[in-house]
Amino acid sequence: MIKSPTKLDFETSVFKKEKINLAGHDEFIVKGGRDLFHLLPDAFKGIKQIGVIGWGSQGPAQAQNLRDSLAVAKSDIVVKIGLRKGSRSFAEARAAGFSEENGTLGDIYETISGSDLVLLLISDSAQADNYEKIFSHLKPNSILGLSHGFLLGHLQSLGLDFPKNISVIAVCPKGMGPSVRRLYVQGKEINGAGINSSFGVHQDIDGRATDVALGWSVALGSPFTFVTTLEQEYKSDIFGERGILLGAVHGVVESLFRRYTENGMDEDLAYKNTVESITGIISKTISTKGMLSVYNSLSEEGKKEFEAAYSASYYPCMDILYECYEDVASGSEIRSVVLAGRRFYEKDGLPAFPMGKIDQTRMWKVGERVRSTRPAGDLGPLYPFTAGVFVALMMAQIEILRKKGHSYSEIINESVIEAVDSLNPFMHARGVSFMVDNCSTTARLGSRKWAPRFDYVLTQQALVAVDNAEPINRDLISNFLSDPVHGAIEVCAQLRPTVDISVPADADFVRPELRKA
Repeated sequence: MIKSPTKLDFETSVFKKEKINLAGHDEFIVKGGRDLFHLLPDAFKGIKQIGVIGWGSQGPAQAQNLRDSLAVAKSDIVVKIGLRKGSRSFAEARAAGFSEENGTLGDIYETISGSDLVLLLISDSAQADNYEKIFSHLKPNSILGLSHGFLLGHLQSLGLDFPKNISVIAVCPKGMGPSVRRLYVQGKEINGAGINSSFGVHQDIDGRATDVALGWSVALGSPFTFVTTLEQEYKSDIFGERGILLGAVHGVVESLFRRYTENGMDEDLAYKNTVESITGIISKTISTKGMLSVYNSLSEEGKKEFEAAYSASYYPCMDILYECYEDVASGSEIRSVVLAGRRFYEKDGLPAFPMGKIDQTRMWKVGERVRSTRPAGDLGPLYPFTAGVFVALMMAQIEILRKKGHSYSEIINESVIEAVDSLNPFMHARGVSFMVDNCSTTARLGSRKWAPRFDYVLTQQALVAVDNAEPINRDLISNFLSDPVHGAIEVCAQLRPTVDISVPADADFVRPELRKA
């Protein structure tokens, strides 16, 4: 049975709700912008302190954006960072302007106890292992804010829910923390630029939850905020990062680089025709004009190559994506993340297994060489075969989310916008690890686990079908050309920031371990 998209609506007394139509479905959003910052004190009524717990991918970005936006609004709400004792992140937080002396930096549990809005941004596995202690420190009638529905999924798998004496909301930026901060800073020169966010209200004990969530999203710099549920969010998000956002795109480029070089292509050219093609011209074209423009800008010969690659790759990609979605929805992938987090430390007499490197194969060394001589602003070649595989992957992911009842806002942000506007620019700047390892622990683990599956299925099935000259599935191609998602993407493209993210090689807004010395 195909689920129809979840009909979601909300009421806000502070912000302006707007209706958009995506592929025949009405959805509701709130547009952001720095000209709305003066509304933040109204949205955050009753909140004296916002506790930002954790300093991983999202923590630094959200804490700084909130602090800066509240300063513009001339609000006296305190943004305070809470970290565990002895954490190495204290130095990073101090460098960003937070300190014990002025009451904006302290112990994790003291910060939770003293905050009216607690943004829980520690890793998902840490949330799963510590939620009881965290809940016990929350003030009655306070608001727990999440940037991911993972904890709900974990609690559901145990037959549990959140305490009933607090409100529970989520604001989930559709991009890694460094992107959230970078675009916010870039947007200071115009009326805002940032990363779109979804928001959800899971529990509202006093009627404030929606306005607080929207205020949080606007303060982060979200160009537009769309509504979801925590359950729909964690399913689409955990799935998406294992799919086209991180894991699948890594598997695709590994598979294609190997194919092109085995078929005699020069290594540098093979890298340009895989990674640079996807992260450059293909992403840029999809971001501003949509997927159809990628296809339409090809020559007749190029279109034939695209069609052969698309036809051969669509169902193999969908096969792995379908399995992945069901693993997430059943709780199995959530359990996998929690267990992996525990294997980072020695236990049961077995050694610790932290995450290993993912950029040590030949192609990533070639990539370093290619980037060292790449002219500024070079977006790489539009290679038809690579485009066919990448777009087939994107369309297969869209179809899975559509059949599973997700809204078009969520589908497009999780399958298209986040890939081309937030994540791929990081791989373009410095390779796959720079993209993946700036993300959350959950995303990094999932990418490592699923990338080899996409590499394998393409190598064993899709590329073999092409080599065997199997006939092109014309229905697949005509379905692609007439899919209603293209019109929906066009509407979303009109809501995108006017600023493209700029990721210099020496970026200082990324994780400390990924900065260039």
